[in-house]
Amino acid sequence: MLLIETRYEGDAPATERLLLDFDHRAKSRLLLRLESGLEVRLFLRRGVILRDGDKLQASDGTIIAVVSAPEKLLEARAANLLELARAAYHLGNRHVAVQISPQGRSDSEHWLRIQPDHVLRHMLEGLGMKVRPVEAPFEPEAGAYAHGHHHSDGGATAAKIHRMGGHHHSH
Repeated sequence: MLLIETRYEGDAPATERLLLDFDHRAKSRLLLRLESGLEVRLFLRRGVILRDGDKLQASDGTIIAVVSAPEKLLEARAANLLELARAAYHLGNRHVAVQISPQGRSDSEHWLRIQPDHVLRHMLEGLGMKVRPVEAPFEPEAGAYAHGHHHSDGGATAAKIHRMGGHHHSH
């Protein structure tokens, strides 16, 4: 079994691929299988979030490319950028990991994606967003994330943004 303890910053091409959803890319200690079927033990510094395209180096020198696996998400589209900004604000206020669409040519190309959560879906629809399920790689905004359980009505799980430092506020 290969041990992976470090990221690889060099130019060597990857010879293996590790396909992971966001929850697994947010964990630092895991037993996994590479795309080739080889079993590996991931043992990274705590708090590391792996991103699509990152490279890792195994104990035997093997270079492994991290690939974001498609997963079930909710995509919320807004009628305009004000609506989009308002939705992003409310999601951020709940410390939820959010992926924001790359720059589009029109308002209709702007969306927010979150992990499935029916309470958040109801909130987004209440803000006027058109919400639909999609299957896509989840690449939320970079930040300090804490993997945790977001218990809302059905015990659904969603990645939550970690509150930093001594900033405490109540809702």
